[in-house]
Amino acid sequence: MSSTFRLTIAQLNPVMGDLEGNADKARAAWAAGKAAGADMVALPEMFLTGYQPQDLVRKPAFVADCARHLEALAKDCADGPALGIGAPWWNEGDDKPHNAWFVFEAGRTVARVLKHHLPNYKVFDEKRYFQSGDVSGPYRIKGVGIGTPICEDAWFEDVAETLAETGAEILVIPNGSPYFTGKQDVRFAHIVSRTVETGLPAVYLNLVGGQDDQVFDGASFVLNPHGKLTHQLPAFEEHIDHIDFELGEEGWVAVEGEKAHAPEGIEADYHATVLALRDYMGKAGFKKALLGMSGGVDSALVACIAADALGPENVRCVMLPSEYTSQGSLDDAATAARALGCPLDNVPISGPRAAVSEALEAFFAGTEPGIAEENIQSRLRGLLLMALSNKNGEMLLTTGNKSEVAVGYATIYGDMSGGYNPIKDMYKTRVFDVCRWRNANHRPWMQAPAGEMIPVSIIDKPPSAELRPDQKDEDTLPPYEVLDAILERLIDRELSVAEVVADGYDRETVKRVEWLIYISEYKRFQSAPGARLSQRAFWLDRRYPIVNRWRDPS
Repeated sequence: MSSTFRLTIAQLNPVMGDLEGNADKARAAWAAGKAAGADMVALPEMFLTGYQPQDLVRKPAFVADCARHLEALAKDCADGPALGIGAPWWNEGDDKPHNAWFVFEAGRTVARVLKHHLPNYKVFDEKRYFQSGDVSGPYRIKGVGIGTPICEDAWFEDVAETLAETGAEILVIPNGSPYFTGKQDVRFAHIVSRTVETGLPAVYLNLVGGQDDQVFDGASFVLNPHGKLTHQLPAFEEHIDHIDFELGEEGWVAVEGEKAHAPEGIEADYHATVLALRDYMGKAGFKKALLGMSGGVDSALVACIAADALGPENVRCVMLPSEYTSQGSLDDAATAARALGCPLDNVPISGPRAAVSEALEAFFAGTEPGIAEENIQSRLRGLLLMALSNKNGEMLLTTGNKSEVAVGYATIYGDMSGGYNPIKDMYKTRVFDVCRWRNANHRPWMQAPAGEMIPVSIIDKPPSAELRPDQKDEDTLPPYEVLDAILERLIDRELSVAEVVADGYDRETVKRVEWLIYISEYKRFQSAPGARLSQRAFWLDRRYPIVNRWRDPS
């Protein structure tokens, strides 16, 4: 047996269901590994299909198609390094497929590892889609014992310890691990534990790319025994790296390699939103986007995210003023669009609004103007934006932040119209922080210019929907600093009303916010998807009944 082993790891971005395209990416990675003299090339969990495929993997025709592509891959990658790749496998007699990782060498299958621990929390529902497999033993490549805990299997000590006890010498861990703020610290904690318990080096290989609301950040890494970091791959980017291992007196260790910058906090969140939008658009077949540019902070940030993701020339901003739109908002929208380099169109809603008012005049007679009249304005804007989207093939982006989405401060079929919401999981106070960060920072992956992209006048002015004279958000809602603190406790931390009040918040205000959250469930059910940044994003992380009369009595 040789005293060296080279492993090529391919942190790549698959497209859901594009079996041929994903297989071609695997072939290219294998060829890169072969050219670099690798003994083995590894790709992430469920790479052939994309992740998470949800009920798609329960369709027998889909799994059968996967098997055909795997057979072709094994044949095409026979003359060179071994190839490890994730894909579903349906064992005859089982009622569900397995989440599997295949290892091919010399044209044959040398290992088929089945995922044992199936996550069933937060965004994961793997017990619905997959059958749990028995813990697989290690396999040997060039005489080296390789153990492969698949993603969640590395979160528990039993699988890694079993592999170590049965001859594994290196752990190769393929993952489909979606991003949330602070996720990398969680991963490190688990994988360091596995290296300490087993005394083995561990290669943590993660998917990268956006899939619906989830973002896979890559950020793959290699740890030597006892948790020493030797390699850190870039976050949110495709990357192929070649990891060299050497055999010493105490076993295999990874040779020190490159350690890329690991973004944290706002930078990581912002990169996640940009990647999520870019992939959602590209994988869905859209090249251009448009959005309603109100002169407010939310639409300005969404325009900036879109410009960074798609290029400013591919983002159309549309101002739809009414008689309540201030000159300041008109000026701010124009300044922001000009700074980004995005085209800005002006489509007044006064004419359509007059026509609707005339049509409803007899039905509204004798009533005071209120929310119905305000929502007509919002829905006219949605109608006009969707018409532009249909005519020009541009995806309409919605611009409601998490605070508004939480309490229903948005008009269904109005400003909620659209195909994707980049800031759906970003509270309003976080929106302000992100705007300030983007104004002060620029990275190579941003396609919009450097500098002040969101005018300070937008950030500093009191938020307003501008649907009636002198309207301010605080006329209806608590100040955002208070609202967001309450929402974070009720939604992200699932605290009781009593616990929130004990933290110093007015009970009447907390109860009103709780009420708004529950009565707005139907709106969220019909809202556009958006990038998941937290562990309690609306949709898969937090699933509540639409009709629900329970309220916290505490």
